Amino acid sequence: MKILLAPLNWGLGHATRCIPLIRQFLAEGNEVVLAGDGDSIMLLRKTFPDLRVVDLPSLELRYTHNAQQRGFYLRAIPALIRFTLADHYYLRQLLACEHFDRVISDNRFGLFSREVHCTYITHQLYPILPKRLRIVQPIARALHALIYRRYSEVWVPDYADSTHNLAGDLAHGGAFDQYARYIGPLSRFSQYIDEEGTKVCQANDHTYPVVAILSGLEPQRTYFEQALIADLKDAADRTLIVRGKIGVPATVTHIGNITLVPHMSDEQLMRFMHDAQKIMVRSGYSTIMDLAILGLLDKAYFYPTPGQSEQEYLALRLV
Repeated sequence: MKILLAPLNWGLGHATRCIPLIRQFLAEGNEVVLAGDGDSIMLLRKTFPDLRVVDLPSLELRYTHNAQQRGFYLRAIPALIRFTLADHYYLRQLLACEHFDRVISDNRFGLFSREVHCTYITHQLYPILPKRLRIVQPIARALHALIYRRYSEVWVPDYADSTHNLAGDLAHGGAFDQYARYIGPLSRFSQYIDEEGTKVCQANDHTYPVVAILSGLEPQRTYFEQALIADLKDAADRTLIVRGKIGVPATVTHIGNITLVPHMSDEQLMRFMHDAQKIMVRSGYSTIMDLAILGLLDKAYFYPTPGQSEQEYLALRLV
């Protein structure tokens, strides 16, 4: 089977949660072609260097400087419409000249077609909007449903149990549950968990009591990094900050008691998280799945991206 897989380039989480799917598809003997650009595809290229990549332009959005993100949401709506139409046109053009048996879209709205089986991956069947926009939340949810009902099926990377799950109200308890196939959490660290659920993890030569992992859109990623450095550089405990920067030189920087690295392999990162006493992260859903798979949620301190209501909800839910 020939599969086209396209993650949204919005931070790295959509790409990282596709990694276990790609591994499974390849193990089953399928051909996988990646579509996208930016950091998400760069990450997948590093993980799967032999896979072919077709260029699919990203949605270009940046968070605003203020915590409420009003300007971001005002810009996002027309940009999402243009992005969806562009993706749909691109897929039509691609299918006209190349055969695929399946298309898998991680949160890219426009990659559906009647000509091929199309799967949409989302953990937000029921998006939660900021308080100032809550009045139009039912409309936003209905519009999202109109989009994913155009797909052959919808995969939700969460447990099916309506009580014991990770996404909470984002993915459970509404009329649209009937359209979802709950496939369980997706984590790039799954390959390091054995059949008994035990982490296959060797000890590091040295450890850091505090590990901080940065992610998300600019400029909020940089603001979070600057705040962590200011707070932790003179702390007694040694801190490792993984900056979440793909495609930059692997230069290690030291500031006070902090070690900063742009990125590291999944196995290295898992070892440092396993040995840490405290893990400081954004409350993005892919990060939460990674921590849950590794059994490390109890070590996590969540810092939601300001104005991103989904992360604010998840952080409060998991406290």
